[in-house]
Amino acid sequence: MVLIEDSDEGSGCSELEHGGPSTSEVASCSSRPVDPWVRVAQADLVRAVSRLALVRPDLSAKVPLWRWQRQALGGLALALVIAMVLAPAGLAVVLTLVLAVPFFSVYLLRFSAIFAQRARSCGPGEKMPRTPLVDADCPTYAVLVPLYDEAEIVPGLIKALSALDYPVDRLAIRLVVEEDDPRTHAALSAIALPRHMSVLVVPRGVPKTKPRALVAALEHTPGELVVVFDAEDLPEPNQLRVAASAFAHAPQHLVCLQACLNTFNPDETWLTRQFTIEYSALFDLILPALLRFGLPLPLGGTSNHFRRAALQDVLAWDPYNVTEDADLGVRIARFGMRVGVIGSTTWEEAPPTFRIWLGQRTRWLKGWMQTYLVHMRAPRRLVDELGWWPFVGLQVLMGAMIASALVHPWFYILLGYEISKGTLLAGAAAQKSHVLLWLALANLVLGYVSVLLIGAVAVWRRGRRRLITHLPLVPFYWLAISLAGYRALIELVTSPFHWEKTRHRAWPDQPTRGR
Repeated sequence: MVLIEDSDEGSGCSELEHGGPSTSEVASCSSRPVDPWVRVAQADLVRAVSRLALVRPDLSAKVPLWRWQRQALGGLALALVIAMVLAPAGLAVVLTLVLAVPFFSVYLLRFSAIFAQRARSCGPGEKMPRTPLVDADCPTYAVLVPLYDEAEIVPGLIKALSALDYPVDRLAIRLVVEEDDPRTHAALSAIALPRHMSVLVVPRGVPKTKPRALVAALEHTPGELVVVFDAEDLPEPNQLRVAASAFAHAPQHLVCLQACLNTFNPDETWLTRQFTIEYSALFDLILPALLRFGLPLPLGGTSNHFRRAALQDVLAWDPYNVTEDADLGVRIARFGMRVGVIGSTTWEEAPPTFRIWLGQRTRWLKGWMQTYLVHMRAPRRLVDELGWWPFVGLQVLMGAMIASALVHPWFYILLGYEISKGTLLAGAAAQKSHVLLWLALANLVLGYVSVLLIGAVAVWRRGRRRLITHLPLVPFYWLAISLAGYRALIELVTSPFHWEKTRHRAWPDQPTRGR
């Protein structure tokens, strides 16, 4: 289903500084025999990477913290340390009361997403409300695929991209590689690429991030519509047609469509099972609920479809943000534009080992911290651009989620302390400290119940009912997220732009999708 809320010399293609080229230009690019390897000029790269920081420095993560934020966070950290030493009981009371409301709001959002899930899911069996476009009506499409150290994935990637059901004379696929990645270069050189595919080499430089590669590729890839795929992605073959049809019938202020993401290896390890449950709940239920409630939508890292003109108007991706997708979703809302969801799925690999998962989750949480800090630099302006209701939603969605990752393990410490003293149940009704402890316990229970319910509904609708039996392991998964949260906090201070690479593996055969 579709949810819609109210010049490059190397390729021989003419490029437009603003707006996509015409259909004839793309057709010419895809049919002309050209060198499939193109190198981005250093001057072009510098201009593209610096654009957001120059035009809207308040929306760029290039400067991680503004002075008032450094002072406020430093003062808060000092106050917490002093309170922890001099008045730990009072600190526990204050934190419990302060965090109760935003945490409850998160649980309310999950419950609301469950009740709003009728006809709102990306699950299998859903019928699209509009017929995908025929070839003659298809707009030109730019497909950007950033790669780094992905030599093993290349053959499967080319196979997946070749399976896209879209007229090749209106399709420009760019495999974006870093200059210092010889193994991926060799793997791509060993394959005869179709004429609508080419390799774009990004020169060395900083920050060495996926969004840096994307902003460089955007200016060298023609197309009225733009989509981003990751190296291991297996998008449903008709996804481009479905997105193009949705855009054709949508108002112009709807500028981005997020496809659903799910995994093709859910049964490999306990982590892949938890990751699959989490992904199913997020993309099948929570994101559609956010749109229905008029809240900003943090995009997923892949399968985002854009109108090119609007993507350029919002200044594209932030090269300095390691979750450029979440940041861009909020920025689209700030510019008065909308995001939608399409019921087409892209299948991805769930991290199979703890080391891989921890690196990826650390980067995600660090990027969410970057995004929250960037958009909270000028709260009054944020309210003016978003409105009060989306502003509150952003606090719940990002602020409370980040806080929960950091606070969660401390509750177990407090609970263990009370149990060791033997005072957990003694005079609870008469002692304020125990009332607050029970409030914190209620928050924890509601959190688990809401996750269990939304996870069960999501995997049930996906036809993966066997995963429901693994939901009781959610508490351990949450503790792992907390570990990643503190790791992200350290990296935010020591290496804010470091991009921890997520390792992917080649799959010998086409992975099973959807089951």
